[in-house]
Amino acid sequence: MVMRAFVLLAVFVEASARSCTPNKADVILVFCYPKTIITKIPECPYGWEVHQLALGGLCYNGVHEGGYYQFVIPDLSPKNKSYCGTQSEYKPPIYHFYSHIVSNDTTVIIKNQPVNYSFSCTYHSTYLVNQAAFDQRVATVHVKNGSMGTFESQLSLNFYTNAKFSIKKEAPFVLETSEIGSDLFAGVEAKGLSIRFKVVLNSCWATPSADFMYPLQWQLINKGCPTDETVLVYENGKDHRATFQFNAFRFQNIPKLSKVWLHCETFICDSEKLSCPVTCDKRKRLLRDQTGGVLIVELSLR
Repeated sequence: MVMRAFVLLAVFVEASARSCTPNKADVILVFCYPKTIITKIPECPYGWEVHQLALGGLCYNGVHEGGYYQFVIPDLSPKNKSYCGTQSEYKPPIYHFYSHIVSNDTTVIIKNQPVNYSFSCTYHSTYLVNQAAFDQRVATVHVKNGSMGTFESQLSLNFYTNAKFSIKKEAPFVLETSEIGSDLFAGVEAKGLSIRFKVVLNSCWATPSADFMYPLQWQLINKGCPTDETVLVYENGKDHRATFQFNAFRFQNIPKLSKVWLHCETFICDSEKLSCPVTCDKRKRLLRDQTGGVLIVELSLR
């Protein structure tokens, strides 16, 4: 009788020590943000407590959050180049970040099925941003790309009042005839992006239509460099913002299309793996239509 009481007591103690109900946890949730990655797994996977699970096999930083165990990679640009074993690679045009959550116990024997959940985030590196630049009507910024990542949502194409690029200018804006040839200041900016990523302008061009593939185009930047001496590139591939200056102009012989649209193809460059700053030589510019014929566009040179 005494022995039976002892066995019952041992079972009761073991049941009290186990505070979670084992869960198979076949599905995990992964949230990919421009600077942060959050992973959630259903609580108590195969009977493991949160303090027994390690991010990247190194960090026991999980927290119990609303029926899940949550693990956070707070910065894709840590000082030691890898946060809790997080790895990254670049296979053009995709950036990959990947890690795993594993079970780890220091007891002599393990009675639970081991946990090893791998997860990854992918981000496109090239994006197209559009902005109604100048003339008569107000429009919004358009960002077009069907990416898997979220770098895209951080990008905006802006205009500024001067070459200090400190004060933004609402766009589009009206230009008087006397202002044709005046300096305009523009830039593509990324907010909330990890510091390892730099914004690079691949190309920028203007059209008299919101369609970035409109046959009539005026090239401003090509392969990261100005197309002529009227275009000045200030920063390209050095920071979270790439900026440039060009002369105001209008398209001739298109009376029904008075608005000028600016389009920029941008590249998000990983400075830890690639050389991001762009160096340029002087280049010549040609403007052609779909048939290859040269089109004449009015531009006031300084």
